[in-house]
Amino acid sequence: MTEINQTSQQSLQRILDKLGVKSSEDKKTTTNKSTLGQEDFLKLMTTQLQNQDPFAPMENGEFIAQMAQFSTVTGITSMDESLKNVAAKLGETRIATAANMLGHSVLVPGKIARADDDGSVNGVIDLPSAATNVNVVFKSQNGEILDTINLGNQSSGLVGFAWHGAPKDMIESDEPIFVEAYANSGKGMEGVSSSIFAEVLSSSAGDGDSGVMLDVRDYGTISANEVIKFRM
Repeated sequence: MTEINQTSQQSLQRILDKLGVKSSEDKKTTTNKSTLGQEDFLKLMTTQLQNQDPFAPMENGEFIAQMAQFSTVTGITSMDESLKNVAAKLGETRIATAANMLGHSVLVPGKIARADDDGSVNGVIDLPSAATNVNVVFKSQNGEILDTINLGNQSSGLVGFAWHGAPKDMIESDEPIFVEAYANSGKGMEGVSSSIFAEVLSSSAGDGDSGVMLDVRDYGTISANEVIKFRM
């Protein structure tokens, strides 16, 4: 009987090796008592063979199915560990990305702008359809019109603009400048949405759900996924 048991275990061991199921000794790790390792599986399978009805033994297909199921569970466990390692690497990438954003500008939907050191304001307007007489108006905090630029006829989509006329005193005091865009798409002049390049004040790596978060001047905290474009 002992020789039969040993032969059965050896046969099971060969089959499990072909399925890629490693023993606890090969893994060289401590197995949690609440989990079923290969050694436990072998004991369970041997006990099952010893106590089966000799007149109605287990079908070969059922036997192979049990081993395949065990191999699948082992593979899922290994995959889970691999995914955890990938998540850790992604966390490191988010930290590097967040650090690289500091001091740079991102294009975000809005109307509030700050002039660069050379007095320029940059952004884009979003035209839902082709338009004529596209205008961008720049105003001070008290509503005074500082300047207006005409972009002429434009196709639908994002249209970039650059204004270099910010007054020197506004540059030195770092006052906000308000941007308004208008276009004629056949129904007269109508307001259209704009996006402005704004400075990134701080950033954080966030978590797996939110990703990299940016603290953008005048716009608060936004997700990096909401950013239309980066300017280095």
